[in-house]
Amino acid sequence: MSNLSIQLLQTLKPWRNAKAWHVALSGGLDSTVLLHLLAQLRQTHALPALTAVHVHHGLQAAADAWPAHCQALCDSLGVPLQVFHVQVRPGASLERAAREARYRAFEAVTQADEVLLTGQHRDDQAETLLFRLLRGAGVSGLSSMPHERALGLGRMCRPLLDVSRAELEAYARSHALNWVEDPSNTQTAFSRNYLRHEVIPALTKRWPQATASMARTAAHCAEAQGLLDELAQQDLAAANTPHTEFAWLGLPSLALAPIAALSAARQRNVLRYWLAGFTQLPDTDHWAGWEALRDAREDAHPIWKLADGQLHRASGHVWWLAGDWLRQPCGPILWHNPEVPVSLPGNGQLRLLGDIPAGPLHVSYRQGGEVMALAQRGHRDLKRLLNEQGVPGFVRGRLPLLYRNDQLLAVANLNGLAFGPCGHWQLQWLPTSSDQGLS
Repeated sequence: MSNLSIQLLQTLKPWRNAKAWHVALSGGLDSTVLLHLLAQLRQTHALPALTAVHVHHGLQAAADAWPAHCQALCDSLGVPLQVFHVQVRPGASLERAAREARYRAFEAVTQADEVLLTGQHRDDQAETLLFRLLRGAGVSGLSSMPHERALGLGRMCRPLLDVSRAELEAYARSHALNWVEDPSNTQTAFSRNYLRHEVIPALTKRWPQATASMARTAAHCAEAQGLLDELAQQDLAAANTPHTEFAWLGLPSLALAPIAALSAARQRNVLRYWLAGFTQLPDTDHWAGWEALRDAREDAHPIWKLADGQLHRASGHVWWLAGDWLRQPCGPILWHNPEVPVSLPGNGQLRLLGDIPAGPLHVSYRQGGEVMALAQRGHRDLKRLLNEQGVPGFVRGRLPLLYRNDQLLAVANLNGLAFGPCGHWQLQWLPTSSDQGLS
């Protein structure tokens, strides 16, 4: 058994009990060697069921022949092959759009307790680190490609990240393997190709161990990022306290005071960690938006706009809003049968509990100037009532208001405003889920 086979088997030891291994097979050198190694290893070792996955992007004429090439390779090795034809969404970066389409296919095929194996090697890791360094990436970006991560319901693993391209090519030639060459890989107009063909060869000519050193640096950065994540978890524990009075909103939120008490660097660290579950993270210059939100006056309603949503400050918390929460709901809505909950377009669901008040009833939203009659308090401006309860500004335009003709009967969910006379009925609102904001 070759040293490469021994190294691969050791790297894949944590996933030996997986239900299946899927190899992302482009037909290029690295994935061809990976599939061949695994096909050889399963002859002498008990391995999970092995399949190959080829994604055809349809972006260049040469790629039309690659599925047949991959099929011939898989037939010779006795490995089943799945071919996915994907549509690449147009955008500013064709390379990024193709990658996103490819990984959507990989997620579809990788089920729970299954692993997708990709062939990126040490030279790819060095290239990634250099590319991100030139873009001004922080520690997380300089960690480059992780050895493994979640992928859909399963996991993705890069078992060749510690292997050089030269080692893979030597293996391929010793076993008379054939592979395809992507013509676009020679086009130095692409930044990564320029690094691969112009910059890295010049570096390795002067420093022969350059790629190994850069890959080692990426590993150091990954370790440092792990420590930063642990620190973020500790800081998050102090701030991740729901706002008890408005917990029914169901929105992700953090207490502002524990975060503001941290150093500026720790503030950014904990917010990066928390926001990573919701949105693309801001670049360095965009963090001024956080400082403006944090330092705004107590009576202000600051907003920090991010790629996939907004961060609002209200009632001593910062709140994450996305999806329907960024759109004004439509009304009024006639409530023909108040005994049945009514769905509010883009705003969740509303129901009446207890003795249903006589109709006709309809649901509307604030327009300004609303007045509500309260027992023992007379007529009161709705704006003042909302101020008394400290209702966050971003909620006010979404609060369902129950009317009978022109009379405002109730404001959903608010103490003293959501109940009918003597508490015989209650207006309960289940806001729209915030899940559409998760990325």
